[in-house]
Amino acid sequence: MKRYLVSIAAAAAAVAAAPASAQTVLTTSSWVPPGHAITLAQKEWCELVEKNSNNKIRCNHLPRAVAAPPGSFDAVKNGLADVSFTVHGYTPGRFVHTQMAEFPFLGDSAEAVSVAFNRIAFRNPEILKEHEGVKVLAFFTHGPGIVFNTKRPVTKLEDLQGLKWRVGGGMVNEISKVLGMNVTLKPAPESYELLSGGVMDGTLFPAESVEAFKLDKLIKHATTFPGGLYNTSFVFMMNPAKYDKMSPEEKKAVDDASGEVAARMMGRSWDKFDRRAYAIMQANNVQVVKADAKFVADIKSKTSQLEAKWVKDAEAKGLKNPAKLLADFRGEIAKASK
Repeated sequence: MKRYLVSIAAAAAAVAAAPASAQTVLTTSSWVPPGHAITLAQKEWCELVEKNSNNKIRCNHLPRAVAAPPGSFDAVKNGLADVSFTVHGYTPGRFVHTQMAEFPFLGDSAEAVSVAFNRIAFRNPEILKEHEGVKVLAFFTHGPGIVFNTKRPVTKLEDLQGLKWRVGGGMVNEISKVLGMNVTLKPAPESYELLSGGVMDGTLFPAESVEAFKLDKLIKHATTFPGGLYNTSFVFMMNPAKYDKMSPEEKKAVDDASGEVAARMMGRSWDKFDRRAYAIMQANNVQVVKADAKFVADIKSKTSQLEAKWVKDAEAKGLKNPAKLLADFRGEIAKASK
């Protein structure tokens, strides 16, 4: 028996040493469910990289994340995973420049906003500098932010108050505060437990999260806003040491699948799941209302101060002319939306 086991071990070692194993393997990590829009888009990116490299590169998709969501940036930086993504707002104070992609009423399509965000970010070295320690593959955002809750319709500012809300951090936290909401910062995957246990009454999410985090049986009310109440910025990234070890041909395979190509991929996947989520909400009798003009105007009057504050904060951190950058960003969103 012992001799048999040794033979198996020897055979396994021989297979591992065979030329076929000379492939470059990228270990990918995702902290959202396997069927989530980002997980699927990350796999789509991998398939494109594999195709671009004539199968010299392949991805190994880990069954579980290597770190909790807030630790994903450092996990990639330190090589615990080769490829992953994170929400900038999950590490408060670390990223300032990227908050430009999180303001209210930016756009109705994750693809358009992601493409615009990626264009602006890669044109500005100061934004990339905030991401030292990783190779940025793309910047992207989710779809329009919605107010979900288990208690009552939200049709005016006062309805937001008196309830307990989960938010993900970043600019959405600041937006919530100026609107007088009682908020707690928690990563998205904790939402089901918080809502089902009554610890929280509601959450701010894009539409797809109703399906992704199994909230369809918990949520009773949803309020949508033109362009979204908020947005969330993400970075899709790679361990730089892994990238540096690649051949020029392999690097080109990665580069050709990244940037705007990857941003569009991420956004398109999110838009698809957002559309599907509305059908799921309808099937579960979630009452969806659209914010009227007065509600939108009241929010704008409260949140306009946040843009002015961001301009000052970004300028202090070295971003050149952030007010113009924000205007250019909105212009790029308009172009990408056509």
